[in-house]
Amino acid sequence: MAPRQCQVCTEALSKYKCPSCYIPYCSLACFKRHKETPCIKITIPMENPMIGQEEFTRRTLSVEDPSEIIQHAQLKSVAASNEIRDALMDEDLQRLIFKIDSSEDAESELDKAMEGDTFRIFADKVLSTIDR
Repeated sequence: MAPRQCQVCTEALSKYKCPSCYIPYCSLACFKRHKETPCIKITIPMENPMIGQEEFTRRTLSVEDPSEIIQHAQLKSVAASNEIRDALMDEDLQRLIFKIDSSEDAESELDKAMEGDTFRIFADKVLSTIDR
């Protein structure tokens, strides 16, 4: 993940993000300047209409090839990726992931999801992030 340009001074690379609106900034001076005008706090609604409609399926997770398990550093890369975070804001993608995760036959649901562009593009972003 490459640093982005400071959105306040537009002169330096950003090192930080506003905790409310996630705008990138480079210094304390830029942060203070940004806070002179109230920003909009980005929140994800706590109420998810899909939660509660179905019971979560409890299943034993097993992997035949241990090399298929991602390492902690790879997981951190995924969590830090702005591109992946942005993609996860898509409600259609959220529904697909929920459908896969709550399915009795998750592998089959995953195969179905991979047939569509939305999930396949997301999966490619995740894979390219962990392959770096």
